[in-house]
Amino acid sequence: MAGVVVQPWWVNLAILVPPAAYWSWRNGGVAIGARQLAVAGVFAVAFGFVEASVVVYLRAASGLLPGYQGTLSDVMRLSGIYYQQAQAVKELPKSLITIEALREAATLFMLVSVAVLCVRRARSRWAIFLWMFAIWDIVYYVALWSTVRWPSSLKELDVLFLLPVPWIAPVWFPVLVSALAMLAVLLRRTAVAES
Repeated sequence: MAGVVVQPWWVNLAILVPPAAYWSWRNGGVAIGARQLAVAGVFAVAFGFVEASVVVYLRAASGLLPGYQGTLSDVMRLSGIYYQQAQAVKELPKSLITIEALREAATLFMLVSVAVLCVRRARSRWAIFLWMFAIWDIVYYVALWSTVRWPSSLKELDVLFLLPVPWIAPVWFPVLVSALAMLAVLLRRTAVAES
């Protein structure tokens, strides 16, 4: 990766999204109620687990998840040795890559749809989207670790997205961006009266 954290290089710019959002909300903050954050957060937690489950099923169906025919403890024991997420994209059939890319697009549409349903103003929708995306992303890694013991470290490489090309980064990168996004939302949120 020659000095660049993420490939392709332009994905490194994702680290600028949380501070840019924080800065753009400097005048007036974002009007989001605690209930809206909580409900959106619950959705994101559930969706993060579903996303991790889909990845586990995809790996098992394609023969890339060792021990999947045994117990979950068999998967946990063997996957730490063999589970290489960043390599999987090269080993998946082209048809599954296409379906995976479409699933990623559907994921983004679902997060946007919930953000639109949660709040009225565009800046609040952007904040709710970032909030949910961040929670979803962190829960995805937590769920993968708790079910198949991957990633074994935050330095493990992962395929973040396939659109428009595969984005490959160490796990710490999306976790850091997500944590910063959540912090930006919390620091700029202005309480609103909820009905």
